[in-house]
Amino acid sequence: MQIINNPNKADWKDLLKRPTQTVNDIEGTVTNVFQDVINRGDAAIKEYTIRFDGIDLESNIVSTKEIEDAIKVVPENLKNAIKSAKHNIEVFHKAQQTSKIEVETTNGVSCWQEKRPIEKVGLYIPGGTAPLFSTVLMLAVPAQIAGCKEIVLCSPPNKKGALAPEILFAANLCGVTKIIKVGGIQAVAGLTFGTETIPQVYKIFGPGNQFVTVAKQLATKHGVAIDMPAGPSELLVVADDNANASYIASDLLSQAEHGTDSQVILVSTSKEIIKDVSTEIEKQLEVLPRKAIAEKAIANSKLIYVENHELALEMINEYGPEHFIICTKNEDFYVSGIRNAGSVFIGDYTPESAGDYASGTNHTLPTNGFSKAYSGVNLDSFLKQMTFQKISKAGLLNIGETIELMAEAEGLHAHKNAVSIRLKDLK
Repeated sequence: MQIINNPNKADWKDLLKRPTQTVNDIEGTVTNVFQDVINRGDAAIKEYTIRFDGIDLESNIVSTKEIEDAIKVVPENLKNAIKSAKHNIEVFHKAQQTSKIEVETTNGVSCWQEKRPIEKVGLYIPGGTAPLFSTVLMLAVPAQIAGCKEIVLCSPPNKKGALAPEILFAANLCGVTKIIKVGGIQAVAGLTFGTETIPQVYKIFGPGNQFVTVAKQLATKHGVAIDMPAGPSELLVVADDNANASYIASDLLSQAEHGTDSQVILVSTSKEIIKDVSTEIEKQLEVLPRKAIAEKAIANSKLIYVENHELALEMINEYGPEHFIICTKNEDFYVSGIRNAGSVFIGDYTPESAGDYASGTNHTLPTNGFSKAYSGVNLDSFLKQMTFQKISKAGLLNIGETIELMAEAEGLHAHKNAVSIRLKDLK
């Protein structure tokens, strides 16, 4: 990892740049796939699955028998672990439920807000080198709690034309209504436009590679909402000389092994910790099964020394990490001062892995600096907040003149008349 000492603020933007392509680099490819799926539906999906996943599927729909067979082969201890994680995720997300908000703004004018589920949602579950069955829990659990009627899951098939048994077990456990063996841009296209076998949905959730992320962003041009731009994984750790170097190294590597385009960063007020972490990374890296992937991610990553905690916090807020771990004596300084982060992990015994799997918080988070404006997935992500109002005769008499004056000032006389005609009858 590259070690950088006291970088000038003018250089922060380049220093903190993500190792990802821009939307412009990928947009043309996504647009072509989208148009092909619009024109040819499942035939196009089939060809892209052959090209990108190397498998010619008879059907891209997961059958009941496939689910039943998958459940049989998942080890009991792993089933229990998945159920335990599901329980914690349910507890945290159920706690986010809120009741109807109702208020009388003026005598006779009642306004209220209620939440209603999004009827049709699509869940994208990455496959590839690490099928993320944990993401099934993170997306399907809140969708089920919210009351979404259609929960469609898409994930790329392996070379045998199957999905990981753990993905199927988790999907069945969490009430997914349809499972499709399709990944990449073509999956997002299918969920956006609908095909003979893939239902069109109203909102698409889930992380993915750079192509999936851009595909989701472009889906919004076609009337489909998305949870957030969620691309390659990233982690930033802040540490001082009280930190444990081996713990920090393990956390950095836990994200580096996600993919070659992942990025991990250590910001520290201690040169000694930076040195020790660098040594630990080299040592721990040697025994990782996914060493080749982690090594490439580490090449995109940095160890940054800054003189004080104020500078460190300013730099972290400028970066806006997906995951942020605090390993400092003065935790409260960072907890109260962090403004831009997807999810925050505090103290030596709160590894980022806990949030990825089983603590209960959601691991589908904004990347690439989008934490400056986006929240991670939560229960409200699967709900719409609808407002209602009912005005009595007395209420319209109370606010009628206000509406008339404002409508007339804006030159919208039909708006004014809609009130005036009623006031005339009331008076």
